[in-house]
Amino acid sequence: MILHHFVLIIHLLAATIWVGGHLLLAICYLPTALKKKDPHIILNFEKKFEALGMSSLALLIITGIWMAYDFGVTMETWFAFKSGFEKVVSIKLILLFCTFICAICAQFYVIPNLNETNIKRIAVIIISVTSIGVAMLVLGSTLRYGGI
Repeated sequence: MILHHFVLIIHLLAATIWVGGHLLLAICYLPTALKKKDPHIILNFEKKFEALGMSSLALLIITGIWMAYDFGVTMETWFAFKSGFEKVVSIKLILLFCTFICAICAQFYVIPNLNETNIKRIAVIIISVTSIGVAMLVLGSTLRYGGI
């Protein structure tokens, strides 16, 4: 149980960085970038946050799967949606997949062509990833009471 609690703390710290960084980007940097039509504001933030953010995301995936197994939600029961824990883990995995889709779109289609005229495309991705992160945080909080 002590190990599970330690893993939970690591998970929560990583979530703080991941979700907090995206909230900072969406609330503080994105409005300024849109107002000035300056994609460099977003790109500069991304450059500074990327290593820490991606490390946090990796920790979230590792610790999330670890804790899912601790709760008896193994790969065989992912997407079974039977128990409250299975529902939360499965929905979080779907949301993680959506995050990856957003990241692929951003890295290969939006960022390489980002300029003042199409800056709203990255705004949609930023708002999407931030919303997904907050949703995952809320879902995770339900596990304290047995999930949804």
